[in-house]
Amino acid sequence: MNRYKYLKEEAYTGNRMLPELNLVLFTWGNVSFADHDSGVFAIKPSGVSYSLLKEDDMVIVDFEGKTVEGKLRPSSDTLTHAVLYKHWNDIRSVVHTHSTYATAWAQAQKDIPIMGTTHADQTKFNIPCAPPMGDEMIEDDYELQTGFQIMNELSKRYIPHTQLEMILLGNHGPFTWGKTMNEAVSNSAILEYVAKTAYLTLQINPQSPLLKDTLIEKHHERKHGVNSYYGQK
Repeated sequence: MNRYKYLKEEAYTGNRMLPELNLVLFTWGNVSFADHDSGVFAIKPSGVSYSLLKEDDMVIVDFEGKTVEGKLRPSSDTLTHAVLYKHWNDIRSVVHTHSTYATAWAQAQKDIPIMGTTHADQTKFNIPCAPPMGDEMIEDDYELQTGFQIMNELSKRYIPHTQLEMILLGNHGPFTWGKTMNEAVSNSAILEYVAKTAYLTLQINPQSPLLKDTLIEKHHERKHGVNSYYGQK
């Protein structure tokens, strides 16, 4: 049995979920799944249609972005994933899409404001939009620097990556991550939903207020707090 089979299974399943959740068109997105003990992760091959994708097509690469196993070229975003895994040893999956509403906010270079309890159920923070990279970063090693752009923006805002598992990159699109593949993919779907509802809210009433702090705290804590009571034990 291939020692990387589980990694490939998880990455394959995650990638196949993206079109099912209407988060991607054509080949515009990728999911990876990592094993920190082995220092490798599985990721979608570049430019391969989701409908044609096979489990064995997943490419195994190390945290430097070098291919360890696989016949196909890994995703063009591989180095971004590699940077995040290398610096965040408590995440196992990273997702990148160009989902419609999240990408629209990214292209507008705007944070997604916390306007409702759906947003607060996921996080207490506005979803940050990192500014576009400077020319020197783009010309240096674009995909590698994209990973640092994500980390630097969260650090600048004093937001731990464990408390906010999603971000927008200005003029680009969304990235999410999680402790499991299902969590990372769910974060991408939730981000798209929050982006859509925030957009629609502001279309209905451009002066809509942000969610008040007491509701933010209540909804987040009842789902994620020490004394949470959402769901089953």
